[in-house]
Amino acid sequence: MSGTSEGSAAAGSGPAAQRPIRVLIADDQRVVRDGLVLLIGTLDGTEVVGAAKDGAEAVQLAEQLRPDVVLMDLNMPVLDGTAATAALRERVPDCAVLVLTTYADDDSVFPALRAGARGYLTKDADGDQVETAIRNVHSGRTWLDPIVQERLVAALLPGGPAAATAHDAAPVAAGPGAHSACDPTAERALPDGLTPREAEVLALIAEGLSNAQICARLVVSQATVKTHINRIFAKIGARDRAQAVRYAYRNDLAGRG
Repeated sequence: MSGTSEGSAAAGSGPAAQRPIRVLIADDQRVVRDGLVLLIGTLDGTEVVGAAKDGAEAVQLAEQLRPDVVLMDLNMPVLDGTAATAALRERVPDCAVLVLTTYADDDSVFPALRAGARGYLTKDADGDQVETAIRNVHSGRTWLDPIVQERLVAALLPGGPAAATAHDAAPVAAGPGAHSACDPTAERALPDGLTPREAEVLALIAEGLSNAQICARLVVSQATVKTHINRIFAKIGARDRAQAVRYAYRNDLAGRG
């Protein structure tokens, strides 16, 4: 990838210029973790120094091994990827975190970036995208999946679809004009631990939208929509979409998507 000749490489910083990017992989799914180890191991100028099965182990290994980049999943046991990213920012500040996860929704993107992640990719990314992202975050730049870029732009636009969840830890504003027809949380707390995004997805289900239509409406991936639906069903005790629709109407969540 570099146009440096052997002569010029030998003359300058030499060994430092040739030092591989040291990568630590954190993912709770063994098949994904092993696949990433193989992928990163084939890339020119990169070296896998360790693999962690959860966020706590990722932090522990990063403190021991001092990698340049941590490839971080978000949904992991013991310590999730967002919390692990925040811990790495404090304990191993020279390490760049590149999120590689299934989720591209606001409830995942914004907390991870606020925690200190320098890059964010979904698992739809191919090997070339992963390599480019690793090199960018290692050099101090940011690298965001196009879907994530769209979510960030939308969050900055007044009344954009991500505006309600850009500050997911803060209460919804209650002043004049704060209520939006697309915001199911503007007037009251949500039932059964539903997040604002899950309530939005539930409202779209109640409208009769398919998964593909929900993807288009929210500008997220199919995998993200499926994850939201699985979480919604688990929280509200629904076995199918018909039960979810009844729940939405019973709890005044329909017609708000």
